[in-house]
Amino acid sequence: MTGLRFPKSARLFRASEFQRMRQEGKSFHGKFMVLSVLKDLPTPDVRVGLITSRRVGGAVERNRVRRRLREIVRVARPQIPSGTWLTLVARQAAAAASLQNLAAEWQQLAQRSFILAACS
Repeated sequence: MTGLRFPKSARLFRASEFQRMRQEGKSFHGKFMVLSVLKDLPTPDVRVGLITSRRVGGAVERNRVRRRLREIVRVARPQIPSGTWLTLVARQAAAAASLQNLAAEWQQLAQRSFILAACS
């Protein structure tokens, strides 16, 4: 089960990394989230950044959305090619969405961005 971990080393957290994602990444918009992708980097790992602004709701709602998004990406990480950076920006509607709705939209956005090795 080590392939399904989501360690802190796999997260984007520096402002410069998020800025690079905004400048060089390609964005895919959905109802609950915006997925930005930066591919073919020389890094051996898949790195992910999650953004939940105060527009999403209070701290409890933001943390719930963050946990759900982190879980969705954790499960999908083995299918994402190495050298890929992702950012997920939660939209206001994400606070009211179920885990299944968020997962379905993630799947659609991931397929549109061609980041999953085995899109089914």
